[in-house]
Amino acid sequence: MNLVCELLVGLSAGAHTSTWGMYKDSIHEGFTVPRYLRSTFVSLAWAPVVAHVADIDATTAAGIVVLFGVTYAMERATTEFWKTFIRDEDQSKYFIPMQFHVFGHVPRGRVVRLLVGLGYVGVALVLLWLAIRVQPAPGTGGPLWQILLVASAGGWFSACAGAFKDAPIEGFEWFKFFRSPLWAAFYGFLVSHFATSYVLIALAAIGYTVATLETYKTFFFPSKPRGKFAGKPVTHPEMLKTRQKFVPLYAGIWVGVVAAFVAGFVG
Repeated sequence: MNLVCELLVGLSAGAHTSTWGMYKDSIHEGFTVPRYLRSTFVSLAWAPVVAHVADIDATTAAGIVVLFGVTYAMERATTEFWKTFIRDEDQSKYFIPMQFHVFGHVPRGRVVRLLVGLGYVGVALVLLWLAIRVQPAPGTGGPLWQILLVASAGGWFSACAGAFKDAPIEGFEWFKFFRSPLWAAFYGFLVSHFATSYVLIALAAIGYTVATLETYKTFFFPSKPRGKFAGKPVTHPEMLKTRQKFVPLYAGIWVGVVAAFVAGFVG
């Protein structure tokens, strides 16, 4: 039963990511089943691994809350690493290149991109190591300021990486830069009621931060193209109608996540 619940959480997290990605990109790239299901399959693979390594009980509301957030973070890290540092793709269709670039220039050598990617992974691992180093002893809780600081680490990493990639092309926005760390700190506070591990808190916090911000950018401003497609024409206008069919699924997943939070607090 635990494995079934783990897979259901992974399926939900993946479908959530797949849907907002499709909703924003399909009007420019079209819709294909493999592209849509990519994040879903990655999340399905990550969920049982995360649950086993972190000893998360996915049959409980608290476990679902933590597993969903961490799985979301791991899927995003995996997929973005692949798209940014490994995949070779024609970048002319983008306003902001999706592969690693410096001021819009994409290094031709995949080895160079891979080495830079490993550097990014190294920084992320250092942050997780620091979270482990300041982890309170078993049976004791850390101060609130420490939890918020650790939880915001993923947000700062995301904000700095995003600013390096996007700001030279679309400009720097202070609000955009600070919103990820602030949301991550907020979600870290919530998740800290269900987990004591600083690593799990930090990963779940950035997972929920991405889910929240992408929901805001996608469904509150549906007519505003993603930064990578800014100024690009809508080449698949039929998707403006087709993509609406996926909204109930997306909303239903959010309802389930909120319900898990509420059940976890009440229980």
